[in-house]
Amino acid sequence: MIRWPFVLTMVFGIFLLLPERTGAQGLVTSISSDIVSIESNFTGTEIVIFGQVVRNARTVDRRGKYDLAIIVEGPKQNITTRRKGRFLGVWVNREHEVFQDVPSFYAISTTRHVTEMGDRPLLVEHEIGLNHLHLAVTGGSRLPLSERDDFRHAFIRLRVAQGLYSERSDSIEFLTDTMFRTTVPLPADIPVGMYTVKSFLLQDGALLSKTEEKLAVAKTGFEQFTFDMARNHAAIYGIVAVLLAMFTGWLAGVIFRKD
Repeated sequence: MIRWPFVLTMVFGIFLLLPERTGAQGLVTSISSDIVSIESNFTGTEIVIFGQVVRNARTVDRRGKYDLAIIVEGPKQNITTRRKGRFLGVWVNREHEVFQDVPSFYAISTTRHVTEMGDRPLLVEHEIGLNHLHLAVTGGSRLPLSERDDFRHAFIRLRVAQGLYSERSDSIEFLTDTMFRTTVPLPADIPVGMYTVKSFLLQDGALLSKTEEKLAVAKTGFEQFTFDMARNHAAIYGIVAVLLAMFTGWLAGVIFRKD
């Protein structure tokens, strides 16, 4: 069990020992856990991200409150989005678009609505917000340009419905004028791999500081064993699966056999 008052006190003490930087405002963050273990009973979890805005006596005061954007981003993947259409009276997959190197998971928490935090070029540059993600398509796309936006919107809508993409405004809590925390939920079907936690400090539409940390999501126990077996020893895994199915069928026949 994490003792948040103790953790925050320690973090604050560390911040006080940081060296002064002339005219600078910094951002220091930390994660409640740097690894998420997925076991057979995994039903989802959440991580807590906390930190503090670091200032010194020489920092030039700026008008307005601080804005924060914290992004948890999963490993990049190529993801296909398909559109159904009627063929001989049956609904089948027709056109498709392959989005290249897009986050397998994307969750952003902000102090207010993304569009109120800065200008579009800044948000697009750092991919702050679902509408500012770089959704590049593969070079083999045959769709006309006029239809690609429809596929992008459908892609984001489907990922949100699956719980793999989310955007939550007003979800970062300031404990003091400079100390903050937020909770990011992780769904049960979250992809495994190395995640990146990005934090951005903005004020009056200007980016003051940013940090980046790593978070590992990994299978453990029997799930990891079967995954490694299927991936690295496919033949053995197939044989064992067939034998297990045969044994299960035989056992069921013995149990439910009628005299």
